[in-house]
Amino acid sequence: MAMPTGTPAALDVPALQHLLTTGHTPRLIDVRTPAEFETAHIPGSYNVPLDLLREHRDELRNHLDEQVVLVCRSGQRAGQAEQALAGAGLTNLRVLTGGIIAWQAAHAPVTTGTPRWDLERQVRLVAGSIVLLAVLASTLFEPVKWVAAFIGAGLAFAALSNTCAMGMLLAKLPYNRGPRTDLDQVVTALTSDRR
Repeated sequence: MAMPTGTPAALDVPALQHLLTTGHTPRLIDVRTPAEFETAHIPGSYNVPLDLLREHRDELRNHLDEQVVLVCRSGQRAGQAEQALAGAGLTNLRVLTGGIIAWQAAHAPVTTGTPRWDLERQVRLVAGSIVLLAVLASTLFEPVKWVAAFIGAGLAFAALSNTCAMGMLLAKLPYNRGPRTDLDQVVTALTSDRR
């Protein structure tokens, strides 16, 4: 059963491994970008990127009536997905504690593909690069320092609001796109690939 908004029900790696080995397999929904999913994911999971899930939560609700475990890199985006799906009326939702990082740290099986940087790492690179360049450029033209201040304010807002505009923008880049990014493909996979 889903917990109140802000407190998603958690499931740790050993508990999920137990469910998978005892035949009580939940529907695993990985809400990372398609590129992150393609890099490494739990076998049998479905990629439903967070922005797609939020936009089409009501349509997806019709295909997720059984037990659902939400997965992301560390648990943060999965928590946001849980809130969105709980708002659509789904109740059997859990978030994998520690996400794919915890899963891999436990040496649990993963399906791997083309290695790519995860979204959080990309945000750190872009934000850090902009701040560094703005500070260096401000030695020649002082008002450029406000670009660094703007990025800092954006990162502070991202932490306080638990959202990241830069991350959402980076998720739309071709580098972060991959298979199964449209609703029809996701629904087809959810309805035809069920174990």
